[in-house]
Amino acid sequence: MTSRQIIAIALLTATVGPAAAQSEVEVPYWASISVDEARMRKGPSPDVPVIWEYRRKELPVKVIARHETWRKIEDPDGTRGWMAARLLSRTRTAIITGEIRPMREDASLSAAVAYRAEPGVVGRITDCKGGWCLFDVKGRKGWVRTEHIWGD
Repeated sequence: MTSRQIIAIALLTATVGPAAAQSEVEVPYWASISVDEARMRKGPSPDVPVIWEYRRKELPVKVIARHETWRKIEDPDGTRGWMAARLLSRTRTAIITGEIRPMREDASLSAAVAYRAEPGVVGRITDCKGGWCLFDVKGRKGWVRTEHIWGD
């Protein structure tokens, strides 16, 4: 095998590998935007019009369909469109909805409030149980009811 063939195989593996791994995940599934700027399009192609430009890394999205290296997503406001899969991460995040929500020390209404989160605050989800998710906002952690977040 020549060095040119080895490079071609390596490039093919690098290109196909992550997409193939993601395609094994059943839709719908939760993801998040992995870059500082990402564009949602009307269809799965860079040649179709942009619907929305996101400038919020880690914003949660729901992947609802796949087409090659594109993912059809739904954002927290219910807007649907297509985004390149390379702009998404499987890192679980959520966004606070409604009003200011308590982040509790334990997954219980009687637990002490550790922090309060305003609507629109995005945090990482590390664990969910019994209608609660552990919500981490830059190291500040607390349990939030799943009905108070989008992305669980």
